[in-house]
Amino acid sequence: MPATRKTTDLLNNFNEILKFCQKNREPVYVTDDNQKEQAVMMSIEAYEELIGRLELYHSLQMGLDQINNGEFIEEDEFMEFLDNLE
Repeated sequence: MPATRKTTDLLNNFNEILKFCQKNREPVYVTDDNQKEQAVMMSIEAYEELIGRLELYHSLQMGLDQINNGEFIEEDEFMEFLDNLE
């Protein structure tokens, strides 16, 4: 579960919060004194994994959209295409 820390806490305890993000692979919501969320801090590894998932979901959605729009080739046509690559 993501943690919430104040901006002043982030400034004073950056290394501790960074270690939390890296160890738990969870984001930290950074808030101001009014508890309004200002930013999200997360490890590079967690960020890259998140971006990778988004790119995968986007590619899958594009493929589904193409199928639904009839933009595909049949298996035998695809196999023939592969055979001609050799």
